[in-house]
Amino acid sequence: MTLLSTRATAAPPPRARARLRFRKEAFVGWGFVGPFVAVFALVFLAPIGYAIYLSLFQNRLIGGTSFVGLDNYGEALTDPRFWDGLTRVGMFLLVQVPVMLGIALLVALAIDSGRLYGKTFFRVSVFLPYAVPAVVASLIWGFMYGTQFGLVGNINEALGVTLPNPLSPSLALASIGNIVTWEFVGYNMLIFYSALKVVPSSLYEAAAIDGAGEWRVVWSIKLPAIRSAVVIATIFSIIGSFQLFNEPSILQKLAPNAITSDFTPNLYTYSLSFAGQQHNYAATVAIVMGVITAIIAYAVQLRGMRKG
Repeated sequence: MTLLSTRATAAPPPRARARLRFRKEAFVGWGFVGPFVAVFALVFLAPIGYAIYLSLFQNRLIGGTSFVGLDNYGEALTDPRFWDGLTRVGMFLLVQVPVMLGIALLVALAIDSGRLYGKTFFRVSVFLPYAVPAVVASLIWGFMYGTQFGLVGNINEALGVTLPNPLSPSLALASIGNIVTWEFVGYNMLIFYSALKVVPSSLYEAAAIDGAGEWRVVWSIKLPAIRSAVVIATIFSIIGSFQLFNEPSILQKLAPNAITSDFTPNLYTYSLSFAGQQHNYAATVAIVMGVITAIIAYAVQLRGMRKG
């Protein structure tokens, strides 16, 4: 009897204790990450899942909402209005993103050089436009672009000249690119400047001993050191370009003939959903646009992180 009691009260074997400890640690871990997982599923995964669900249906005049499978995706891939907007955004990306990142990089290098007088004030001044909401920035620049009431119109009246209309069909995309560049140069400058500040000073000391000049230091030390930051800023800028909506949406009221409802894919999706009541097709266009954005951003990441 005593032997049985001793065996019953003996500690569990080491393997059982290890499993018990693992389960306890897993429970504690899930307790920490559980709130984030719940919020992430609610505000990120659930909307995507609902959009995919909507894209599989179609609201018809006869029969109501019916399941159509991938028919909406086939229609989106052959929709000329969608491809026109996507082509326009692609042109915007190829021109505006290099210009914006190039200016941001030059500003970051100038501030990091230590030879810029009043660099703190200059850094804050460049970053300040990023603090302006996109809607407010679009309104400010929209009134400046105005030929009847804005800065362009005042210059025409004061000097007796006729400047090109920035909101004409041929210049509207460039005018929007100017606004976006003004807004986000400071943001990207901060990314580059932060990366430059963590470059080891020993590299600069070695370059000085070897007699390297300023341009050689920039080309051989600074630019390679912030390569990851450049890739990240490029990916963010690509995603932001494909999400272009606020600026054309605000300026559309001032230039309805130049900025149509399908000027960008996001503006086209908005028009389909809220003006055309085509929620199912709008969800389809949004999903297709998200997939295209993810593929291009991932390709840029792979190319940018490749060594050599």
